[in-house]
Amino acid sequence: MTAGNDNGHGPAPMARAGELAGLHVWVVEDDPELLALLLDDLAWRGATVRGLGSAEALYRALLSDRCDIVVLDVGLPGEDGYAVASHLRASADIGIVMLTGRGDARDMAMGLTQGADLYLIKPPDLDVLAAGLRSLRRRLPGARGEPAVAAAPPSRWEMSTDGWTLHAPSGARLALTAMERGVLQQLFAAAGVAVTRDQLIAQVTDNPWDFDPHRLDVLVHRLRARVRSATGVELPIRALRGQGYLLTG
Repeated sequence: MTAGNDNGHGPAPMARAGELAGLHVWVVEDDPELLALLLDDLAWRGATVRGLGSAEALYRALLSDRCDIVVLDVGLPGEDGYAVASHLRASADIGIVMLTGRGDARDMAMGLTQGADLYLIKPPDLDVLAAGLRSLRRRLPGARGEPAVAAAPPSRWEMSTDGWTLHAPSGARLALTAMERGVLQQLFAAAGVAVTRDQLIAQVTDNPWDFDPHRLDVLVHRLRARVRSATGVELPIRALRGQGYLLTG
């Protein structure tokens, strides 16, 4: 099975918190920023995750623990992803998803021949990745089953009147930075409607033409991590492909 980052067939189904609950997913990726983004999204979807930076680290971890699915970068330092996939397929009954920046058909064929179940082009569409993981879970005999009942999402999030404090449904609070405040004010004001990247960027800088859009993704990722650490609850901000961001809670 192969996939790029946009299949051209309309919007993907809405992501759901907890949709991967019970699934153990390890991500082997030597790009720290991409690794953090993948782990953050998979954890929000309910998966039990672990990040590893090399084939050697993966092999060491497998000596003492197990996972259901490995998300594996092709361009790893030392032993590359093709060799790792071949080794895993021969020695372990786990799912293998390969990530690569190369979309050549011969590279895809190589990955699938070496044992990959799914081959995705970087940066992967997170909804497509999650759908692939759900499909693999149904086909893997050793994988944890679907949860009987999905965890209920938080019922209500609020911002203080001045906008500088975020209140979680648990009652915990988090002081916001100026840029975080600007992003959240836009999302709360939209009342569950997607806000475009351009609108969010215009809210956090006086020079939107000089603002790298990738910084917005990093800002949202770090905000979600800070909220989780401070409140113990996931902030329900979702990235929508080709649209922007949505506050779903």
